[in-house]
Amino acid sequence: MPTVRERTQEIERMTLAPGAALSENSRGRLRPEEACPLRTCYQRDRDRIIHCKSFRRLKQKTQVFLSPEGDHYRTRLTHTLEVNQIARTIARALRLNEDLTEAIALGHDLGHTPFGHAGERALNALCPGGFKHYQQSVRVVDKLEKNFQGLNLTWEVRNGFICHTRGKWAATLEGRAVRYADRIAYMNHDIEDAITAGVLRPDALPKEIVQVLGATKGVRITTLISDLVEHSTPADLAFSPEVGEAYEALHDFMYSTVYVDKQAKREEQKVEKVIAELYERFVSDPNLLPDGFLQIAYQQGTDRAVTDYISGMSDEFAIRTFEDFFVPQKWHVL
Repeated sequence: MPTVRERTQEIERMTLAPGAALSENSRGRLRPEEACPLRTCYQRDRDRIIHCKSFRRLKQKTQVFLSPEGDHYRTRLTHTLEVNQIARTIARALRLNEDLTEAIALGHDLGHTPFGHAGERALNALCPGGFKHYQQSVRVVDKLEKNFQGLNLTWEVRNGFICHTRGKWAATLEGRAVRYADRIAYMNHDIEDAITAGVLRPDALPKEIVQVLGATKGVRITTLISDLVEHSTPADLAFSPEVGEAYEALHDFMYSTVYVDKQAKREEQKVEKVIAELYERFVSDPNLLPDGFLQIAYQQGTDRAVTDYISGMSDEFAIRTFEDFFVPQKWHVL
């Protein structure tokens, strides 16, 4: 009698589009494992990501606005969940492998630094060889998670991580769907957060963009997803020329207004100091690192270990560590 996993694989063969990634055809893991009788390899990867510590820390990592006052601003975790939902909608419409899509979407930002892209820029300037969060996402699941044993994810999921933001496109259509979903999600939720913060007026978007994409977040997301589904082919995903140009114009508008707004980003100048001071302190005294990272320092160099440790911190933990090192504490006399 076939296992549950084998029946799922049969359903994949019968229902998925010709270009979709079948779980039975995965290139496999870094370390071979016995197949699960219930879950496909991609379902297994998704579960490992959801249960890992790096995923939980995303709830206290900045998306765009540093330490915002209010309950409704996005964090790196809520961004990840929005990317996941958009990516799954695209995958289902195109009959791609939703399990692979979900695994890539849920894990694509596991390597992101505290303090969002400001933290990434700070580490990139300090770390020999630079720092990119998409590369760190792969390192997290390969080397750092599960007490430095790694999650041992499939090649397709790891390829989706490394290709989710720029440069070479993912080898799978599922990985490409996540890259589009990431773009759709962050652009639209950043507009909403900017309006909430008073950085952007609701009517500030250029009219020519609104005419093509829509005036509200929901309409814009629906327009972008629908256009992508309509104009994609079995070989690749793509927007129509009109929608693609409108999206790029919106991207340029956001980078010339919201992402450089002095009020919204006024705290970012402090990020460089926090990251730099922490980096220098740990490099000068590696014994301050937890044991597992100290082992990395011995084997791969202090800079590598310090970069791994700081990049994994939540915003709150980074600030608390900085205060422990550099802010005088009150002396309580009984």
